Amino acid sequence: MGRVKSIKMLKKVVILGLIIILSGVFTVMGVNFHVKNTGSKYIMGQDKIPEADAVIVLGAYVFPDGKPSVMLKDRLDTGIDIYKKGKARKLVVTGDNGQVNYDEVNAMREYAQSKGIDRKDIFMDHAGFNTYDSMYRARDIFLINKAVIVTQEYHLKRALYIARKLGIEAYGVPADKRTYAYMRYYKNREIAARFKDFVQVNILKTKPKFLGDTIPVWLDGSMTDDGKS
Repeated sequence: MGRVKSIKMLKKVVILGLIIILSGVFTVMGVNFHVKNTGSKYIMGQDKIPEADAVIVLGAYVFPDGKPSVMLKDRLDTGIDIYKKGKARKLVVTGDNGQVNYDEVNAMREYAQSKGIDRKDIFMDHAGFNTYDSMYRARDIFLINKAVIVTQEYHLKRALYIARKLGIEAYGVPADKRTYAYMRYYKNREIAARFKDFVQVNILKTKPKFLGDTIPVWLDGSMTDDGKS
């Protein structure tokens, strides 16, 4: 009898475990669909986006020599096009500058300047360590109320979802100019990222790793040169 009871108990534990796993999978996939569907509503072409306070270009990998990766270059070129069309008077480049030997934002700023963007119109967010922090800081540091966000489409939906939840009237323009390597990996990773940021923006409501004094986006972008932004 003892063995029979043990087998029954084991079956119950296995079934319970499967229920928990399946519930978790359905929850994650449900959140993934919700974030994608919500963010997609605000993606449009360059000619259809309304005028905004700033174009926000989200960071990506920069090579040791300071050259933007292909993915980042496409984001920058798209953002610069939008700026030059007069859709926004300022360009905000946000990324990782948390290490002495790695600096996304100055590389992005230098690239934008090389394309003819006036230094005073480029704001650097040195502590945009992730998408959530970048959107939070866009609102609280740069006081952006209305923005055009630029990144690749797989990433753009989440950025728009976060921005909208934080109260920014955000619109998005995808920077997909070619086929990128490792896209299957990026898209799979994005599912987990959407769930994480859904929890952050709706439940935990955490603050970014760094906040500081406000530098309104209507001022001079060179005020962000000291790395305190």
